Amino acid sequence: MTRPLSVAVAGLGTVGAGLLTLLRDNAELIAARAGRPIVVTAVAARDRNRDRGVSLDGLRWYEDPVAMAADAQADVIVELIGGSEGPARALVEAALAAGKPVVTANKALLALHGTALAGQAEASGATLAYEAAVAGGIPAIKALREGLAANGIRRVTGILNGTCNYILTCMREQGREFGDVLAEAQKLGYAEADPSFDIDGIDAAHKLAILAALAFGRPVDFPAVHVEGIRAISALDIRLADQLGYRIKLLGIAERTEGGVATRVHPCMVPASHPIARVDGVFNAVVAEGDFVGRVVLEGRGAGAGPTASAVAADLIDIARGRATPVWGAAGAALTSIAAEPMERHHGAYYLRLMVLDRPGVIADVTGVLRDHGVSLESMIQRGRAPGEAVPVVLTTHACRESSMRAALARITALEAVLEPPALIRIETL
Repeated sequence: MTRPLSVAVAGLGTVGAGLLTLLRDNAELIAARAGRPIVVTAVAARDRNRDRGVSLDGLRWYEDPVAMAADAQADVIVELIGGSEGPARALVEAALAAGKPVVTANKALLALHGTALAGQAEASGATLAYEAAVAGGIPAIKALREGLAANGIRRVTGILNGTCNYILTCMREQGREFGDVLAEAQKLGYAEADPSFDIDGIDAAHKLAILAALAFGRPVDFPAVHVEGIRAISALDIRLADQLGYRIKLLGIAERTEGGVATRVHPCMVPASHPIARVDGVFNAVVAEGDFVGRVVLEGRGAGAGPTASAVAADLIDIARGRATPVWGAAGAALTSIAAEPMERHHGAYYLRLMVLDRPGVIADVTGVLRDHGVSLESMIQRGRAPGEAVPVVLTTHACRESSMRAALARITALEAVLEPPALIRIETL
C-alpha cells in the first residue's frame, strides 16, 4: 500500500479532537477515497494533560506549534488554533516557507492575510486549503472554486453565522427579546462568553470576504466589507416582518454591480418564500448564482466538531490524492483588481420603524423628509391610537440609494416627535 499521509495538527480544541476522532473512526473509508491512509502523527497544544476525549498515545507532542512546521516526518500541517495573528499565522507562514501543504479552518487569518499567504503558497508550490473556514461542513469553497468554475458568478448570499441565526430563530419562534435569547445561547454553548465577533457580524464578514474573493476572482478584501450586527433587532421588528411577509436574517451578500463588487453583512428582511428564509437554528446556507448554472443552494451545519472536521478531512483527502487548486481559484497574476463598491451606492428597499408621539402632523413631517431626499414610500403601518403617547409607525420604501436613505434618516431622528433612534432594516428580494 502507498505510504500513509502523515498529518501534524496544531490546536486540540473541539475541532482538533473531532478531526482525530473522524480520521480514526472512518480510517478505512478515508484510505479508500484518498488512495492511502491518512494518519495523525504529531500534535501541538498548550495543555498536555487535559482530557480531550481522544487518545494521544504515540503522537509526537510539540509545545511550540511553529516548531512543528519543521517536523521532517509531517507531510501536512493542519492549523486549528484560530486567530489572525500570533502562533496561528506564524505556523502557517513557517509551513508554507518549508513547502509543506497547509490545511486551516481559520477564516480570520485568510480574510486579513489571505492575499499574502496565497502568494507565499504559490511561490513555494505548497497547497493552502481552507474548506473548513467557511460554513463548516457545507462544501461552499469547493462549490465556488471547482464545481462552478465555468460560471460567471453574479451573486453569493449566505447565512454564515449559526449563533446569529439561532438567536433570530428563537426570537421569532418564541417572541423573546435579543438579550434574553443571547444569554440562553451562551448557557447552551451556542454563543461565546464574549459574543461580539458573532453578533456584531465580524465572523460572517470574514467568511464573506473569502467567498467574494473566490466568486469574483480577485484578492481577498476584508476592509471593503460593510458590517452590521443584530444587537438592534427587536422582537417587535420580527413580528412586524412576519406580518409583512418577511423573515429577518443576518446575511452576507457579495454581488457584481455596475461599479464593481459590493460586499456587505447586515440584517435583512427576506421574503418568507425564499429558500434562505427557511434556514433556521444553528444551520448555515450559501446561495450562489451563476450565469449558466442559475441558483445553487447549499445548507448544513456551519460549526461544531463533526462538520468542521469533515471539511478539514476533505482537504486532506485532496492532498493525499495530489489534487491542487490555486488558493483563490486562479494564479495570483490572473486575479483581477475589481473595484469595491461603497455601501453609500447600494440601491434597495428599506423597512423603517419609528417610535413617535401620536399627535397631528407627525407623519406629514416624516414623509416630507423622505420626499425631500427622493425616497418613495411603498406602505405604512400604524396600529391603534394613543394621543400624546408613543406609538410605533412602520414604513417600507421603494428602492432608493443608501446615501439618500441615510441622509433622510438623520433628519428624521432629529425630529422632536421621534422619541428614539429609528430601526432600519434593508429589504432583500434576492
